[in-house]
Amino acid sequence: MQPPAAPPFARSCLWLALLCLSSVPAWAQQAAADTTSGDDGLRLKPNRTLTTRPKSDAQKPALVITADKMSSVVDQQSKAEGQAELRYGDVLVRAAQVTYGQVDDLAHATGNVELSSGGNIFRGPDLQLYVSRFEGEFLNPSYFFSVTGGSGKAERISFADQKHVLAVEGTYSSCPIVDNQEPDWQIHADKLALDFDTNVGVATGGVLRFLGVPILAAPSLSFALNNQRKSGWLPPNVSLDNRSGLEFGVPYYWNIAPQRDATLTPFVMTKRGVGLDSEFRYLEPDHKGQLNLNLLPNDRVAGRSRWSTELDNSGKLPYDWNYQLRAERVSDDDYWKDMPQRMHSKTPRLLSQDLQVDRDHQLAWGNIESYLRVQHWQALQGTDETAQFNAPYQRSPQLGIRATTKADDAVLDGFTPWGRSARLEGSVEMEYNRFDLAGDALPAQRQVGAVQGGERVHLLGHVSVPIGGAGWWLIPRAAVNAASYRLDQPTVDGRLSMSRTIPTLSLDSGMVFERDSSLFGRAMRQTLEPRLLYVNTPYRAQQNLPNFDSAPKDFNFDSIYSENQFTGVDRVSDAHTLTLGAISRWINPDQGEEVLRLGLVQRVQFRDQQITPDGTPITQRFSDLLLLAAAHVSEHWWAEGTLQFNPETNRSERTVMRARYSPGAFRTVSVAYRLARGQSEQVEVAWQWPLYGAANASGGEAQREAIRSGASSGGGCSGAWYSAGRVQYSMFDKRLTDSVAGVEYDAGCWVMRVGIQRQSTGRAETNTRLMLQLELVGLSQLGSNALKVLRDNVPGYRQLTSDRSATFDTTSSP
Repeated sequence: MQPPAAPPFARSCLWLALLCLSSVPAWAQQAAADTTSGDDGLRLKPNRTLTTRPKSDAQKPALVITADKMSSVVDQQSKAEGQAELRYGDVLVRAAQVTYGQVDDLAHATGNVELSSGGNIFRGPDLQLYVSRFEGEFLNPSYFFSVTGGSGKAERISFADQKHVLAVEGTYSSCPIVDNQEPDWQIHADKLALDFDTNVGVATGGVLRFLGVPILAAPSLSFALNNQRKSGWLPPNVSLDNRSGLEFGVPYYWNIAPQRDATLTPFVMTKRGVGLDSEFRYLEPDHKGQLNLNLLPNDRVAGRSRWSTELDNSGKLPYDWNYQLRAERVSDDDYWKDMPQRMHSKTPRLLSQDLQVDRDHQLAWGNIESYLRVQHWQALQGTDETAQFNAPYQRSPQLGIRATTKADDAVLDGFTPWGRSARLEGSVEMEYNRFDLAGDALPAQRQVGAVQGGERVHLLGHVSVPIGGAGWWLIPRAAVNAASYRLDQPTVDGRLSMSRTIPTLSLDSGMVFERDSSLFGRAMRQTLEPRLLYVNTPYRAQQNLPNFDSAPKDFNFDSIYSENQFTGVDRVSDAHTLTLGAISRWINPDQGEEVLRLGLVQRVQFRDQQITPDGTPITQRFSDLLLLAAAHVSEHWWAEGTLQFNPETNRSERTVMRARYSPGAFRTVSVAYRLARGQSEQVEVAWQWPLYGAANASGGEAQREAIRSGASSGGGCSGAWYSAGRVQYSMFDKRLTDSVAGVEYDAGCWVMRVGIQRQSTGRAETNTRLMLQLELVGLSQLGSNALKVLRDNVPGYRQLTSDRSATFDTTSSP
């Protein structure tokens, strides 16, 4: 296996490797993506052309010549005139006249000559070819490659054999051929030498022109001819934002070894200065990883050095131990605002450094997992006190062992009868943790009386006896949460050590009923799935105990069916509750597709709950009512929503509603509304939709027919306009929040994307970025990565060139 790799810039220009290329364009990233898919089995790779199986010298194909008129001198020469054809294996020559000399094996074709070989088509006035060894010369040919959908012209092409080709004054473009008209974009090279034995091409004097304007030039460059990785320059990166100004970078890809590579990107920012981005990747039999280091030695705006680093490594250790190291750090608190494109954390203001080592030992009755973990944090607090937050505790270290019996998953599968007797199942976890505060914790977290650090030993265990049938289950369960603490500083009551033990009893039961029904006149299979959960956890005072890792769970359809309303170990909610809920589904019996889902659930409380997130006891007997609905009633419409309704105030506390309309390719509109009473209220609209012009279909078949017939495909690169984006508006703050909007012009053989991305970095701060990207179909993407931004932000977004681009999508994750 090889790690994913980015396509060298030399190859991004494919510069004319495609001039006589019968293999897929050489994009390093595509090769790496293929080789690191994680699929250990054999896979068939797609090929747009049919090829014949190579034959040995003893099984040479027959040579066949046909024409309207034939003349021949036995064992000397044959002459074919009028719709002449010469066939030899997968080589086909068509011309007005073909002369073939048997002695020297030389074919001379004149008059509308067409040469087809390996799916490639060459067309011109004069061809001389030694047929069996595929050696010769083609004057003033045009050519088309079905693999890439591209074409071009040359003054002369020389065939040394089928593995070595030289093109003189050649061009390449994926735009349709139009008589007496230059394509919208094309590459021109003085000379292009292609070596298919080593899969390397060398172009001399390569120039890329767009709309007649040269935008890129290279006096000499080399590139790979297939999807193997090769060192070289990648397309330049260009971006513009209000914090850093114009940024221009040119990546260099270094293919160090089959299992190692690196990408170095020197860049310049008009406001901040010069820097370097770097990425190193490796993939060994037992280890794999990636290291990113971004450096800006002298930021003229900040007046200091800026940097960020990211590690992602995993592998195997002796005695069946595994390890994983993930870490990200930056130089300062404002880095996430100034350079967000260089950060990958889902929580950009809280960066984790996490090392885990574990071993899973399988036994006949279950498994035993041993683990070691060290977890540190970097909290980017900034100077705005209203935006600061409590930094989480660090684990230095975490040691644990967990034993779990084999579970019978069929217990919770109400649709599948299995027939078995009840059995005892359970787990036990014992763990030691050393907690301390990070250096960037808030001063309030270090005040006298606050818990700044300490040790905890805990035990979590449960025993259950699942039983069930074809459409029901019943799971009685007993659990215990025990913890003992030793603190570095005494608490407000003067204690340094403390402990507590909290038991929990629960009973989970559910059923599934089915019936034949109908919905809007369509035959359906309807289900009714009621579920009840009884929980009894006694009250244990926890107000003066430390809280190292617990937080309240979000109130939703999943958490309402949990025994504890807190995550972590340190807080266990007291409870004497019964949760009642039901879901009904309407399912298409032919396709098995869920058309409609309706559900509701509510918790009944038999005594006041004392352990709550804010310390205020909950006295109401009935919790908020949760309602959900999801519908896919037609091919083009989807809708879903959840509602948290307070029966005492008779109003919703939280609401999420979404709807999406997608009538066809490149046509999607979605609307979302989110409400959290007293916290936020937001409306979101996202779309991709044609604005003007007809959709382009400048595919390979149209090119093939244009070259085959010699006729113009007409119109050149005609275009269509599309719009795409996502706009979020905060009704609570009365302002736009994170949003992106842009337009795309699809000319068939190239696509231009222009957009604006707005990211909130504070209540009164935003980072606005201008995106400009030019995608040359069959070649490369130049500029900022607007395609990735649109794909990440627009639900249902589809790349305009997804069905006709031979280039690798550089927005994909490795």
